[in-house]
Order: sequence, then structure tokens, then C-alpha cells
Amino acid sequence: MDDERRSEARMLCADMLEIRWKDRSGKLNTATALLEDISPQGACLQLETPVPLGVELGWEAPKQSFVGLVRYCVYREIGYFIGVEFSKSTRWSQRVYAPQHLLDLERMVASARKRTAVKGRVDLRPAT
Repeated sequence: MDDERRSEARMLCADMLEIRWKDRSGKLNTATALLEDISPQGACLQLETPVPLGVELGWEAPKQSFVGLVRYCVYREIGYFIGVEFSKSTRWSQRVYAPQHLLDLERMVASARKRTAVKGRVDLRPAT
């Protein structure tokens, strides 16, 4: 199952992908997946069908090809969530491929903290 030992933050996103993988018998499979989150080292996809652990899975983006191994596949109420660890030749960069909807939670939290700190300051100088 998905363990939380990631060294880099995941970015929440939403993008429809056509993915492909070969099953253990060598048969090529394709499916439509929803890209749930992505980081330089991997991604989480939502599918309607399970994908075997350890198989190589890939997809094409406008400026980059993605290839990785399936590390987990769990069913959660609305579908199968597939964790993909990218191969050494694949690293995601927002400069190369930005999913359709991308949310950087770390940047959002930092921005909220900054706004809260500014609002929390009280000007104790006498009015002139």
C-alpha cells in the first residue's frame, strides 16, 4: 500500500490520461485514468480497473513521456488508486508538463501563513 516516505511534495492535480501497460502474459492494456497527484518521482492515478503490482505503466504528455512501475493498487469507494514510481529516465517537472488543474499545497499553506502573520500584526504607534 501507499507509504508516506516521499522525499518530495506531491502536487494535487486533475488531468485525463490514456495509460498503457503490459500484463504478465504480455498483453497490451490501455485505460483512461485521472491523474490525482504528481511529484518529480511518481504519481497517483485513479482508474476503473485494477493494475497488477510491479508492471511497467506509461503515458504520453504533450512534451514528455512518463514510464514507471506500479507500486500500489487499492480500491477506494470511487475506483482504483494506482501509485506509480517513475523510472530513472522519467522525472516530472512543472516547467515541462503542467497538468490541466494543478494545486501546490505547500505554496498555498505558506501564502496563508504569510497573510495571517501580516493580519495579526497590530500597529502600536500612536496615531498622528
